[in-house]
Amino acid sequence: MTEPRIAAAGLRVTRSGRDLLHDVDLTVRSGEHWALLGPNGAGKSTMLAVLGATSHPTAGTVEVLGRRLGRTDVRALREHIGHVDPRHRVLSPLTVLEVVLTGLTGTTDLMLRWEPTAEQLDAAHRLVADVGLVARTDARWPVLSQGERGRALIARALVAEPDLLLLDEPATGLDVAAREHLLETVDALRTRRPDLSSVMVTHHLEDLPASTSHALLLRDGAVVAQGPADAVVTSSAVSAAFAFPLTVDRVGGRWHARRAPGATRASHPSS
Repeated sequence: MTEPRIAAAGLRVTRSGRDLLHDVDLTVRSGEHWALLGPNGAGKSTMLAVLGATSHPTAGTVEVLGRRLGRTDVRALREHIGHVDPRHRVLSPLTVLEVVLTGLTGTTDLMLRWEPTAEQLDAAHRLVADVGLVARTDARWPVLSQGERGRALIARALVAEPDLLLLDEPATGLDVAAREHLLETVDALRTRRPDLSSVMVTHHLEDLPASTSHALLLRDGAVVAQGPADAVVTSSAVSAAFAFPLTVDRVGGRWHARRAPGATRASHPSS
């Protein structure tokens, strides 16, 4: 069995005297694609920040790509982690190709006096093709649709050949067609990069790609359930995480959630 890409034990994150996460254990192995699910305030963003080495745990241990947080150079570690965030800011009117190339430097703009090697440029072009943006290679960021931006950011995250990919609600703001195109792009990674591990945060089951292999459900900073996706993304577990009676179905590899028959608005404890 390969060394885990992520190994967290007893993870706790406390801010201003409040536990945002507590008693979280998580192991992610090579080739696994995890969904991190839960309502607002469940601790998903906090968890992703720790896994991306941009935040540190208050207690417990977290190893990312074999390196323990608190005992490693996090700047060097981040070079091996790809991060897809639809809120990523591109301040200059870069082209699609240029945005992808910024993934090699970990910057929001092209660095002065920096030039990619021929191999890096070829890799960037291949990734632009992989995410279906060849016809938009030279299109500039301000004129791209939200869906095109999302796919460009996936290519940007992959250009440095990371071992771990973190996706922070990548379907945010997308219409149905753009969401489906983006999720097809994510699904294709399983074939193109079989050793790549990923963790995706989302509120909506409909935003999960069919390639999702495992899931972790959070509520109030604690784990409700975790494990293989088919055993975790169920009506009972998702209802417990969201504190609302839901019926969850999986059709054609994709999940859908709806109000359980007979459930009323009054059934929701926060209503």
